[in-house]
Amino acid sequence: MKKTLKVAMALVGLTVGAGFASGQEVIQYFLSFGYWGIVGAAVAGITIAIFSAWVYQLGSYYLAEDHSAVFKSVSRPFLAKYMDITTMITLFCIGFVMVAGAGSNMEQQFGFPTWVGSAIMVVLLVLSGFLDIDKLTNVISLITPLLIVCIIGAFVITLMNMPDNLGELNELAQTNPHASGTFGNWLVTALNYATLVMIMDCSMMLVFAGSHMNPAQTGKGGLLGGIMFAVLLMILVFILFFNMEHILDSDLPLLKVFDTMHPVVGTAVSIVIYLMIYNTAVGLFYALGRRLSHDKPSKFRPYYLIVVAVGFALSFIGFADLVGWVYPVLGYLGLILGIVMGVAWFRDRQNIKDETGRRERLAELAETQLHPESDNLSPDERAEVDELTADSNISDQNLWHSVQEEVAADLDADDSNDFSLKNVPALDPESDSYGGAPEAAGDNIDWSSYEEMYKTGEFPAVKPEKK
Repeated sequence: MKKTLKVAMALVGLTVGAGFASGQEVIQYFLSFGYWGIVGAAVAGITIAIFSAWVYQLGSYYLAEDHSAVFKSVSRPFLAKYMDITTMITLFCIGFVMVAGAGSNMEQQFGFPTWVGSAIMVVLLVLSGFLDIDKLTNVISLITPLLIVCIIGAFVITLMNMPDNLGELNELAQTNPHASGTFGNWLVTALNYATLVMIMDCSMMLVFAGSHMNPAQTGKGGLLGGIMFAVLLMILVFILFFNMEHILDSDLPLLKVFDTMHPVVGTAVSIVIYLMIYNTAVGLFYALGRRLSHDKPSKFRPYYLIVVAVGFALSFIGFADLVGWVYPVLGYLGLILGIVMGVAWFRDRQNIKDETGRRERLAELAETQLHPESDNLSPDERAEVDELTADSNISDQNLWHSVQEEVAADLDADDSNDFSLKNVPALDPESDSYGGAPEAAGDNIDWSSYEEMYKTGEFPAVKPEKK
C-alpha cells in the first residue's frame, strides 16, 4: 500500500502544475462555460484517471527508462515517431509555461519582476538535475500533500461562506475567455484538457512506473493518483466558481482566493503553489532530458541544463496567454497518443497480468536469496528463476537484477532484519561499485557472477581500484 500511495502522490504532483495549482486552466477550460464546465471537469477527471492506470501498467511492464522504447513497443514505427516527437515538444512547451507561471506567482504575490520568480525556479531545476529518479519521485511526493491541504482548507472555508447568487456567478463565470481552438464547446474543451494532461504526463509517468517491478501494484497507484487528481480538480472548480466575483482577470485565481481570506494565508499558499509549479516543471524537463540522452546516458545533465536554459528564455511570454493558446494545441496532439496507449493496454492486458505473476514470484525468490536469515537459492529454485525470466518480455539478466535491486531496497528499509545495501554495492545504484547486471552470453543469468556477488557483495568483474 505504501508503494501504491507513493506512486499516486507522484502522479498528482506531476499533474498539478502551474495551470492547475494557479487555477488558470480551470478558468479557461471549464468555468468559462458556467454550469456545463463543471460537468466537463468531471468528464476530464474520469478520463485522466483511467488513462493513468493504463500508462502506469505499461511503464512497469516494459521497465521504461524513457518513453521512446515503450512507444516503439506498442505501435507502428510512424506512430511511435509521431508520439515521440509530439511528446518531446509538449514536455518542452509546458516546461517553459511552468517557468512563466513561477514568474507570475512571485509578481502577483510579492510584486517582484517576473524574471526573478522564473530565475529562482531555474536554479531549483538545475539543482534537481543531479538527483536520480527515485530521489526525484520522493521530492515530488513530499511536496504534493501541501497543495492538497491548502485546497481542502479553501474548500471548507468556501462551504462555510456559500453565496446565494448562483445565477449571477454562472453568468459572471461565462465572461471569462474559453481556451483557444476548442470551438466554444464544453465537451470538446473537456476532452482537449484530458488529452493535454495525457501528453504532458505520459513521458514522466512511464519513467516513474519503469522504476517499479510490479505492473498490478503500479497500475493501482496510477488509478489512485488519477482519482485523487480528479477529486482535486472538482474541488478546485467548486472553489473558483463560488469565488468568481473576486478572481476575474487574475493570472493566478486560486492565489487570489487565499489573498481575500488573509494576506498571511495568501503568502503561505503562494509558496505552496510555487513548489507545485516546480513539481511539474522538474518532471517535464527531467523526462525530456532522459529522452534526449537515451543513446548517451552520460549526456543527460548537459541536455537537461540546455533545455532548462532555453525554457527560461521563452518564459517571458505572458503566462495566461501561454495557457490560452499553447495548451489547446498540445491537447489535440495528445489525442492520438491517448488512443494508441489505450489500444496497447487492451491488447496487452493478459500479458501484463501474466508478467505480474512472474515478477511477484521472482520477488519471493529474490527475498529468499537476499534475506540474512534465509539460505541461498537451491538448484531447483535457480532453475525456476531461469524459467521465469526466460518467459518474460524483459531480458533474463536485466529482469533478475532489477527484481533483486527492488527487493534489496525494501529489505534495507525494513528495520526488522539485518540486511544492508552497504554490504551489497552491486545492487545499490548509488554505489560507485554499481554497474548493473553482469554481461552474459545470450543474456542468460550468469549464476557464477551472482554466486560471487552473494559472497562478496560485488561482481568479480569490478576493477580493484573501484572497490
